[in-house]
Amino acid sequence: MPHHNNKTENMSFSAEVTKRHGGETLTACYQCGTCASSCPVARLDASFNPREIIKLSLLDEKEEVVSGNAIWLCASCFNCQERCPQNVEIAEVIYALRNIAVEAGHSPNIYSDFGSALITEGRIVSISKFVEKKRTEYGLPPLKPVGIEALNTILSVTGFIKPEKKEASQ
Repeated sequence: MPHHNNKTENMSFSAEVTKRHGGETLTACYQCGTCASSCPVARLDASFNPREIIKLSLLDEKEEVVSGNAIWLCASCFNCQERCPQNVEIAEVIYALRNIAVEAGHSPNIYSDFGSALITEGRIVSISKFVEKKRTEYGLPPLKPVGIEALNTILSVTGFIKPEKKEASQ
């Protein structure tokens, strides 16, 4: 279920982004293209262009930005950010956009798979019997079991897991 914040519902998308941690420098961009020309991901994948993401955000094209795949392709190398003549913190803006996307219910399936594995198994990636055997061969101790209950308490307190609504007793 998408998260709605009454304070941001009537706000332009660019204003919503600039109010976020990481998004504050969005409006300083004047579309010079330095970010796109210094991006290693853009060189390999034409569907990723940091300048285009910034432009769409400035034009309040929220749905296109948050529902698309482009914001998830950033490698966080900070080349764009280091070279921006306007000091737009592009990688940070993309983090803010990702947070908005997740709150709106848009994220690649792999992230929800990681989250589910963390909640149920206590690890993002399962430890296979092969890995366990290799640990023994290398003289490493066996991995300790994860305290799922304690982990889920931490995940609940931090908001990673939404608390379940308890039925009111009658």
